[in-house]
Amino acid sequence: MASLSVRIDLGPKRIGPGKIELLEKIEALGSISAAGRAMDMSYRRAWELVEEMNSLFTGPIVTPRTGGKQGGGTQLTPLGHAVVAAYRTIAAAATEATRQQLAALEAELSSLSSAAE
Repeated sequence: MASLSVRIDLGPKRIGPGKIELLEKIEALGSISAAGRAMDMSYRRAWELVEEMNSLFTGPIVTPRTGGKQGGGTQLTPLGHAVVAAYRTIAAAATEATRQQLAALEAELSSLSSAAE
């Protein structure tokens, strides 16, 4: 099935589905390392992506969470939640705007593969 993937360029850096998924997993799992493992990504790579995203905006989007039985972890800031929500809104609008064109492209691909058989 044809689908659309949205990447937003912010100067020399960008955010896209992978970074947004990482942020969502950090929020759900409470740590960068757990989020990285869930995405088959090293802690170092996950940390680098978080640092990159933190440097893109006017403030951090991921911060440490202190205390607790688990000894802390990380969480999204209000700005982090806003970035995820804005990205998801943009991606949904782009998908809706291109729905007919994607369906037409998929139909063309289907007819080409049928003709080849």
